[in-house]
Amino acid sequence: MRRKIHGDEGDVRTEKCQGRLTVYFEDPFWVGVFERIENGKLSAAKVTFGAEPKDYEVREFVSRHYYHLQFSPAIKTDVKEVKKNPKRAQRYRNRKTFT
Repeated sequence: MRRKIHGDEGDVRTEKCQGRLTVYFEDPFWVGVFERIENGKLSAAKVTFGAEPKDYEVREFVSRHYYHLQFSPAIKTDVKEVKKNPKRAQRYRNRKTFT
């Protein structure tokens, strides 16, 4: 996700934000860990679901409760750039030239 940030001098820059949700079984409950990387800083939040959540229940939980989660204090982290598949990039370039 990218957000536009307006600086003090009125300049606009793009800020990159990454997020990830991991759901796993921790006896006796299912747990979700939300990770968020913003400005090179990592913060996390843990949620206990109880019974195994269905995919639609997880999506509904994220859409309703994400902005109410209590994230941990942010710590500095190294952000790895995701390497793009060269064949996919080539197909994308070829598709753009034909349209």
